[in-house]
Amino acid sequence: MPSRMTLHDRTAVITGAGSGIGRAIAQALARRGCHLALVDISEPGLAETVQLVDGASIRISRHRLDVADRAAVATLPRAVVAEHGRVDLTFNNAGVALAGTFDQVSEADFDWLFEINFAAVVRLTRAFLPHLKSSDDARIVNMSSLFGLVSPPGQTAYAASKFAVRGFSNALRFELAGSNVGVTVVHPGGVATKIAENARRHAGTTNAEMAEQLERARRVLTMPPERAGEIIVRAVERRTPRVVVGGQAKMIALIERLAPVSYWKVLEALAR
Repeated sequence: MPSRMTLHDRTAVITGAGSGIGRAIAQALARRGCHLALVDISEPGLAETVQLVDGASIRISRHRLDVADRAAVATLPRAVVAEHGRVDLTFNNAGVALAGTFDQVSEADFDWLFEINFAAVVRLTRAFLPHLKSSDDARIVNMSSLFGLVSPPGQTAYAASKFAVRGFSNALRFELAGSNVGVTVVHPGGVATKIAENARRHAGTTNAEMAEQLERARRVLTMPPERAGEIIVRAVERRTPRVVVGGQAKMIALIERLAPVSYWKVLEALAR
């Protein structure tokens, strides 16, 4: 197998392709001549992504789907293969956020987030793995987060789901070692998506608290999604097993490695 993965004329499935990092990944792949199966719960978002990549000489299919829907996930590979004939890459990118401490977040909301951020990644991987194994060169790309490396207060559910994605991806990589299917886990830092704006909040959240949370997110989420998408796709081309996206994210990851128990105190001191 060559040292670099060639993406031209391959087929990639991207969840969460209707906006943000998923859309940026689609654009980066389209520039390389990769065929796209775009998946999102938002039909308008999918239509906009299709318009942005439609100039490339590639096959594009769009699939409106809720990744938390078990039955829909199970039938997705059949629909993709019917359109494209093969699958070489899966980008399990769809995700949601949930603001609040563990005491504030309801069990129903915690489970809702886990169904989308983690269970869907597992189900999509299970659904597409037979098709990936049929490819001569395939890759699974799972979206964790900086909060899959560090666990800030107020992000119990989100961090737990992203740590789960990280653990699942790492173990799966070892299990598939020596096969034609590689695994990349991605830890984006402050990418300027709408995940904070679209986050579900606990029932007691006031308007002032919501405004403060959004302002904090705007200060931190600054990297253009297009840059993040290009970084991720370049890492896939290099067969990189783990990608930390953003200089600030790399610094925080290093601090966590040096002080795995007390890193949050260090980060709070640096923030002050």
